[in-house]
Amino acid sequence: MSDGYSVAQDGAIVRLTFERPDMGNLLTLAMLKDIAKDIREAGADTSINAMVVRGAGDDFCKGRDPAGAPEGKPTTALEMREALIEPILGVYAAIRDADIPVISGAQGLVNGLGCGITAISDVSIAADNARFAMPEMRANLPPTLAMLAHLDRIPPKSLLGMVYSTDTIDADRAVAIGLVSDVVPLADLDTAIEGLLAKLAGYERASVVTCKSYLKNARGADYQTANDLAGNLLSVVLSSRK
Repeated sequence: MSDGYSVAQDGAIVRLTFERPDMGNLLTLAMLKDIAKDIREAGADTSINAMVVRGAGDDFCKGRDPAGAPEGKPTTALEMREALIEPILGVYAAIRDADIPVISGAQGLVNGLGCGITAISDVSIAADNARFAMPEMRANLPPTLAMLAHLDRIPPKSLLGMVYSTDTIDADRAVAIGLVSDVVPLADLDTAIEGLLAKLAGYERASVVTCKSYLKNARGADYQTANDLAGNLLSVVLSSRK
């Protein structure tokens, strides 16, 4: 248990849970540094098939906690990047670079950083009461970090629409634009997530990580490269079985 969140291994699954329900699971910069480290460690552990990220209480995550800013106000662009930006980018990179899939389950409010974590997760299941927003432009802050998380997840017009309007979208709209994978009734959210995790835990790890690896590397490739990669990766998996 770390300050504000918990991490626990459950067989082939690692469970990371935000534990600040009274504050809407706002995440501090210190928490983000630790979370990125935990994700990287889980991704490199060959006994783990998947990680699930949840938020305790009514909301998944309302974003970053402004009260968690570092002591001594950064003044230069380099100082600001190191102190304020790198912890967020580190979490996004850890999720994307992890060999294993990162699954998120969202309910209630999912704002800013919370929206970014949901978007960049490999699979996201939302309760029907989930509400998503990128409100940063209300303070004239361009949400480039949250946009990065959504960059290859939702269409550009949908992304800029959310950014410029700062409007909240519901779970049905989120699944329609690809921000989440599926929407279920709030009462069924745990069951839906646990059902997927049970399947992932039961697969061979090599098959699980190969699916994520292929999608990450083939998405922007030309057809012949994607074709060759598909054949090569499957051949390696098949040849490794006795």
